[in-house]
Amino acid sequence: MKAKELRELTTEELEQKVGELKRELFNLHFQLATGQLENHMRIKQVRKDIARVKTILRERELKELKAEAGRR
Repeated sequence: MKAKELRELTTEELEQKVGELKRELFNLHFQLATGQLENHMRIKQVRKDIARVKTILRERELKELKAEAGRR
């Protein structure tokens, strides 16, 4: 998923997305351990997607803190 698409989601949707991606990553690792995983690159893709979502969440958090500090 691209960052532009992720930025259009709400914070709650992004937090839900992180949970979904973490579950998928867990399942991929399990498949890898049991020899059932066909596409090994999917693990890397999911890890990067998690990082993208977490980065956007952090950007929003910092933006809120900056706005809050500006009001003081």
